[in-house]
Amino acid sequence: MASDVRLKGGHDAHAGSGLVVMLTLVATLGGLLFGYDTAVISGAVKSIDANFIDPLGLADTARDSLSGFTISSALIGCIFGGMVAGWVADRFGRKRGLFLAAVLFLVSAIGSALPELGLGTIGRMGPAALTPFIIYRVICGVGVGIASMLSPLYIAEIAPPHARGRLISFNQMAIVLGIAGVYFVNWAIAAQGDTAWLNSVGWRWMLGSEALPAALFLVLLAFVPDTPRWLIKVGRTAEAEATLTRLMGPAEAALTRREIEGSLVQHTDRLLAYGGLVLAVGIMLSLFQQLVGINAVLYYAPLMFENMGAGTDSALLQTVVVGAANVLFTLVAMVTVDRLGRKPLLIAGAAVMAIAMLALGFLLNQHQMGIGALVAVVVYVAGFAFSWGPVVWVLLAEIFPNPIKGKALSIAVAAQWIANWVVSWSFKVLDGNAALNAMFNHGFAYYLYGAFSILAGLFVWRFVPETKGRSLEEMEGVWKAAGR
Repeated sequence: MASDVRLKGGHDAHAGSGLVVMLTLVATLGGLLFGYDTAVISGAVKSIDANFIDPLGLADTARDSLSGFTISSALIGCIFGGMVAGWVADRFGRKRGLFLAAVLFLVSAIGSALPELGLGTIGRMGPAALTPFIIYRVICGVGVGIASMLSPLYIAEIAPPHARGRLISFNQMAIVLGIAGVYFVNWAIAAQGDTAWLNSVGWRWMLGSEALPAALFLVLLAFVPDTPRWLIKVGRTAEAEATLTRLMGPAEAALTRREIEGSLVQHTDRLLAYGGLVLAVGIMLSLFQQLVGINAVLYYAPLMFENMGAGTDSALLQTVVVGAANVLFTLVAMVTVDRLGRKPLLIAGAAVMAIAMLALGFLLNQHQMGIGALVAVVVYVAGFAFSWGPVVWVLLAEIFPNPIKGKALSIAVAAQWIANWVVSWSFKVLDGNAALNAMFNHGFAYYLYGAFSILAGLFVWRFVPETKGRSLEEMEGVWKAAGR
């Protein structure tokens, strides 16, 4: 199809390719802030406890529960943000949706760093500032939920088919770099003073540091167009064709405009207009991305390594090794996703993760917690990073037909955040269960994640269509041809 050779050759194509990359990099700031916010709270946990929770004098269980809720409160916002992102994207546009996310990031960065602002003296409110702090963290979570959907969607809708997988994978790399980068930011801030300074001032700098990339995101969004597909959907055809012309030249722009118009007028935007399976596939991809256990591994890596017998310093060092593997193998996905396709990477990644998790469960069960266990964790993270990390986001941005894309993607993303919360919460329950530990020595959760990895691979093999090289407008035909 003509769409498969767009942006290849010629002066206009070269200029269009450069514009696509520029717009992609702006959109990936949403992913960077997604990762940044996910990890920035880690450096402030003890300070938040010291300022807002410890003075309440609660019993241990109540204290730990309130602390856990406070630290994870952003996930509540993520679920809500994912749920409304589709409506925001369809009603106001992809660009304005990202702009809203950037505003939420900026407001929450300032508010979580200074929760007393407008309510009392900074640093003097004590536990009374906990409620506004949680509210600002929820606000940030809403921004994360919206950006987690709209950044890959924006990229998918401006990218040519032959490079779309790689360009969407930039967003996953931005998430990973945001997580890694904020660890260094937190470390640099913590090095400026002692524990008393960190509990008084340092933690505020950590949370407030997010305001810088959020402000940059806001400024850059003022200079990017909305996607041609949304512009055509709302009847702004002239603007859409102007953007398409900049992206791919006048001849291809006219052809693409007709394809988009055809995909939008043939059906209503009723959610189940294409049958229920396309929505089910999107939801299940999202669920499996979390049920394989990645966030339990990433969030609790130091605890995992301590369970394996490492000291605190050694556990933190081993966590850095895991983070390096995450970055390196995300690069592998960026290089291979448009060459090998989406399905092969997902199936191969599921196999690698299954072997690694089952091996880790066995090693823990046998009390063999040396270098072999570390290797198993690193192999698992590598398997996720080259497959289910970036590739699921690529597929979610591709598989839904244009008329239902916003609504369907929003549901899938909300499901992903719910699963993230369930896995993150349940790991502590499973890993701390005395009966399970007596039988499996902290290995049960990893057996479970290995089993889900096997199911994930089988699901992709049986139900997920290959989208490599196809235009977004072709996906309606793909589902029809498959009888779905």
